[in-house]
Amino acid sequence: MDITKLTVHELQEKLKSKEITVVDITKAYVENIEKHEKEVQAFITPLTKEAVEQAKEIQEKIEKGEVNSSLAGIPIGIKDNICTKGVKTTCASKMLENFIAPYNATVMEKINAQNMINLGKMNMDEFAMGSSTEHSYFQKTHNPWNLNTVPGGSSGGSAAAVAADLVPWALGSDTGGSIRQPASFCGVVGLKPTYGLVSRYGLVAFASSLDQIGTITKDVTDSAILLNLIAGHDKKDSTSENKEKVDYTKALKNNVKGLKIGIPKEYFGEGINSEVKKSIEQSIEIYKKLGVTVEECSLDIANYALATYYIIACAEASSNLGRFDGIRYGYRAQNYSDLKELFRNSRSEGFGEEVKRRIILGTYVLSSGYYDAYYKKAQQVRTFVKREYDKLFAKYDILLTPASPTTAFEIGAKDSNPLEMYLADICTVPVNVAGLPGISIPCGIDSKGMPIGMQLIGNKFAEETLLNAAYTFEQEIKFRENYEPTFKGGAN
Repeated sequence: MDITKLTVHELQEKLKSKEITVVDITKAYVENIEKHEKEVQAFITPLTKEAVEQAKEIQEKIEKGEVNSSLAGIPIGIKDNICTKGVKTTCASKMLENFIAPYNATVMEKINAQNMINLGKMNMDEFAMGSSTEHSYFQKTHNPWNLNTVPGGSSGGSAAAVAADLVPWALGSDTGGSIRQPASFCGVVGLKPTYGLVSRYGLVAFASSLDQIGTITKDVTDSAILLNLIAGHDKKDSTSENKEKVDYTKALKNNVKGLKIGIPKEYFGEGINSEVKKSIEQSIEIYKKLGVTVEECSLDIANYALATYYIIACAEASSNLGRFDGIRYGYRAQNYSDLKELFRNSRSEGFGEEVKRRIILGTYVLSSGYYDAYYKKAQQVRTFVKREYDKLFAKYDILLTPASPTTAFEIGAKDSNPLEMYLADICTVPVNVAGLPGISIPCGIDSKGMPIGMQLIGNKFAEETLLNAAYTFEQEIKFRENYEPTFKGGAN
């Protein structure tokens, strides 16, 4: 039995029946990390030694009856923009290369309360700005399905680690598709919850009105289990919604009869890879056989969502990253003659090219004379986007689209054209602009053996409907039983 191939709910069953121990699980993952991390490069800060020691302590507590959580001893990977007390939280940036978080994010407090084991901090695009995990100060993460391709981004380290069985599941963050797109590229399940369902306290901000912590897992059941843990009101987060607690695992009923799904035609136009389109169309036929009513619909405002997203996201990034000035914390330049030069040199040396590009764009759209023309206009369009979604959800339970217009592309393929990289998010950003939940689940592979992801979009706080639709589809196609990463190709 290969422990690392098991889902978390399968691990829980085997722990309950005492077939395996917490130490067995942790050591199996540590061995896999030692075997594959050099080629995948998913971790910034591995915590393998600490994890084994922690596993021994937790196993002892379980045997003494001091711990009764069903998640006790389950390992997890944490994206490196989520504050973890006493551990480096770098955001994959030179600016925070040696920053050790003095407190835990709310999601980390919840994880620690269950006696779970942190296997390490995962690689990402610097400050979550990117779609390929090539924009990390430390290293480029490789897709375990083909090591010459990207894992997507910005949560590429988390997605690649789950796909490569280096962690059983992981937390990521999603500002414009940063969970769903890498999940699509790596053949795993990525859930971006409704804005406000999961506390952002302790998540290093990129764009505060768009950021959302979410889950990357091997299957939909694990997504529901992890969402159960991290969802909930938090008084430390002013945007956190005070909703009644829900058990999302109860939504997994393997029955979608009577569900109405809308297919926005704008998501199937120019730029969508033919193999991706074909796989999504086959998925639609599967839903029809399962008793779902499927209709084509229009979401023409989606054509403006990408521009709206990049104006709002860059403006908020410009504001949020202003705190990194070389004085309070983070990287400080060694050579400067006055305060202005200290700011300039610290930011020039501490930030990478993509982060600087977005800060400059954001500062421009917020500047005098351009604020109304760009930022204010983008916020107005954002309202229209929300209204258009509201109209569709008055008619449909779920919208179905590709998660990405293509499968994983080769490392370095889009280096010379940032705009082409931004277009990789075209299917996912409207969801963040409207604050809706979305999930990416694998629905097939292309002719090169790379995974294809399907995105399901729900109305606000309709995670139960999304999870049920995703779970039922998953049970039908059994992707994990038929396909697995090949680790082919060579690390660049």
